[in-house]
Amino acid sequence: MAAAATTGPGFLSPTGVEIAFLLVGLATFGAALVTVTTKQLVHAALWLVVALGGIAVEYLLLTAEFIAWVQVLIYLGSVVVLLLFGLMLTKAPIGRSPDADSGNRWVALGVAVVAAVALVWVVVDAFRTTWIDLDGPVQGSTQVSGEMLFQHWVLPFEALSVLLLAALIGAIVLSRRNDPADASDKGQR
Repeated sequence: MAAAATTGPGFLSPTGVEIAFLLVGLATFGAALVTVTTKQLVHAALWLVVALGGIAVEYLLLTAEFIAWVQVLIYLGSVVVLLLFGLMLTKAPIGRSPDADSGNRWVALGVAVVAAVALVWVVVDAFRTTWIDLDGPVQGSTQVSGEMLFQHWVLPFEALSVLLLAALIGAIVLSRRNDPADASDKGQR
């Protein structure tokens, strides 16, 4: 009986970090659900901030501090700000908009469920026999993350930055486009 108590917590006796991970995960899932179900675009962007912040907290709980700060700086600091600027520059409706609902919610839900099941299946199958080397460097450390990022993921990282730049330029071009009614008013003067 004493030998069983010294082996540490098992599956049925979670630690405080595991409980916090579960609670933050549920809050993040709830925020993500509200993000995709709300009909107000600005509210969706603000709930996206909560969901992405929850993911950053999950990284902190997994002791991947570098990835957590990258999550905060890039996604919360750049992507959401870019999204909000895009909403403002393209003169998107701020409140409820009937144009924002296409009526395909059930089809979209079905596609999302199939995609989620496929993603979980692929991740579980890919990491079924993977073991973490506990004697090596910490997997979420800056050294390991930097080596992986700059050795294997440089091209996707740069492609993402070009994509974000293209989205910003597109939002500026769309906001600067002249309406035909404005051109006719200027011609009459």
